[in-house]
Amino acid sequence: MTLSNQSVNRPRMRHRLKLASGMAALLLAAMPVAARAQTDPDLTSKLLIAILVKKGVLSQSDANSILQEAQQAASAAQASEASARPAPPPVVAAPPGAPVSTVEVTSTETPDGTVHVTYIPQIVRDQIATSVKQQMVAEQQAQGYSGNSEIPDWVNRIHFYGDFRMRYEADLYPSGNAPDLPNFNAINTGAPYDVSSSNLSFEPRINSTENRNRFLIRTRFGATFDLGDDFTIGIRLASGQNDAPVSENQTLGYANNAQGGDFAKYAVWIDRAYIAYTPKLDPDLDLTLKAGRFDNPFFSTNLIWNDDLAFDGFMGTAAYSLDNGMTPFLTAGVFPVENTGLNFASNTSTQQFASTNKFLFAAQTGTAVKFNDDYAAKVGLAGYFYSNMAGKLSSPCFVFSSSDVCNTDQYRPSFAQNGNTYIELRDIVPTTGPGGNNNGTTSQYQYFGLASGFNELALTGEFDINNFDPADIWLNGEYVHNFAFNQAAIAGRLPVNNRGATSAANPTGTYDGGNNGFYFNANVGQKVLAARWDWNAMVGYKYIQSDAVVDAFNDSDFGLGGTNLQGYIVGGNLALSPKVWIRLRYLSADSIIGPTYKADVFQFDLNGKF
Repeated sequence: MTLSNQSVNRPRMRHRLKLASGMAALLLAAMPVAARAQTDPDLTSKLLIAILVKKGVLSQSDANSILQEAQQAASAAQASEASARPAPPPVVAAPPGAPVSTVEVTSTETPDGTVHVTYIPQIVRDQIATSVKQQMVAEQQAQGYSGNSEIPDWVNRIHFYGDFRMRYEADLYPSGNAPDLPNFNAINTGAPYDVSSSNLSFEPRINSTENRNRFLIRTRFGATFDLGDDFTIGIRLASGQNDAPVSENQTLGYANNAQGGDFAKYAVWIDRAYIAYTPKLDPDLDLTLKAGRFDNPFFSTNLIWNDDLAFDGFMGTAAYSLDNGMTPFLTAGVFPVENTGLNFASNTSTQQFASTNKFLFAAQTGTAVKFNDDYAAKVGLAGYFYSNMAGKLSSPCFVFSSSDVCNTDQYRPSFAQNGNTYIELRDIVPTTGPGGNNNGTTSQYQYFGLASGFNELALTGEFDINNFDPADIWLNGEYVHNFAFNQAAIAGRLPVNNRGATSAANPTGTYDGGNNGFYFNANVGQKVLAARWDWNAMVGYKYIQSDAVVDAFNDSDFGLGGTNLQGYIVGGNLALSPKVWIRLRYLSADSIIGPTYKADVFQFDLNGKF
């Protein structure tokens, strides 16, 4: 059978199979009891098949084949009925609403060729309906349509998802904040800073005194593609006013890098792009391997990893369900943090410097335990090991202007928030004479690197209590210790920030950084907002010293991002529908050491997802 129009729209194609299977019976019920035609051995079947061909349901060749079988079956049935009845009854029409199978009629043929249909056996009806349905199924499957869903099979292999968030945010700075806090990220991603000109009164600086009110949006759209044989591809696009790894927010009206402001369009970024393999080796084993850019694979909180952060690289995770309710798990991966350009440094004509790539090697093991329907817990122990993250002093370097390059410049972070301790990276050679640096007192153009290495050990836990109807309680927390931190060694490298109180004898203050952090959070309500008016509320406390974690990757809301912060968070969620909810949060943070810095953040979010 061929379709009369290969570009049939999907709504019609979706219903044709159902219509075809019942069309024969519907035509039989609606067909007059008497019909005029030329004399034919079996007018009943021929007339019905002709109507189906006219409707485009059957091709002529299929109709001829079905007619031949129908004629044979009709002749046999009529002969059997004739031998059972002494005389034919009068012609009877079907009563309204009566099924075709209950109508029994006779037939005679007059000299003028008029044929009165006498009997249409059930076997003929069944054969016609079955043949029509089989023919259409075969043709639709050949065109890529699924016999079950009646839509192309490849459509069933794609899953689209997305979400949108509208946020009002107030960034509030209580009185007493220091006004001259350096913005090391702005310095390291721009031209080097001349430390000789201002005696470390850095510029640019972070805002610490002027309140801000903002409206922000976050929108994400993604899809997963089932490739078969346990392979999947995932892709997601997301908003963001820059390529910062910890935020997909776009401030409305914010003009930045020639985008935004005056109702201009905003940028879209590749947020996820990966291939995954999930083999079904054992019904109790969940195994996943991924390569590309994907969600955080580790059981953790935002003490270490921001909620929006994506990981680049390779990872594998396995969890095995045991009969006693325990599910041990293991996750490990290798993640490139920064890759040195092939021609570093491009503006140096005499030589190229060695490549120094930065990596994160990470592994976590733990177990989830379900004690019964009311109590469950999960605990994980992770190690996060960074290579080449700590800054290194360069070889003696001649610097005469901001365009000169030294061989350890690539050790400066390509992105940072606030809180980590910094040291100068360049060993600038004092020079005299024309064009020199006045024996090291001028033209001291510096970049800044992290003073500490980072090898973090993290313990993460969660405990669920589900026997308080209708609300549940769950507690989670995390502790992290950076055992690559060495306070004495860092102090000897003359860090430029995170110092304690100053005095006449010690005008810069003593280095007072730390390497520990913890976070505790208590929640009550519905953990999953599955229906309108579902709700939950939380309260938490966070304490994170200057060099406990890499400040580039942790929470960007608490204290407006980074480390060297302590304070509390309160908030709650309320569902307006299973797919729409609102959230309120208040985050209050103070600096632990160094100049006074306080930041209170209020957020109101309207969220929707599909």
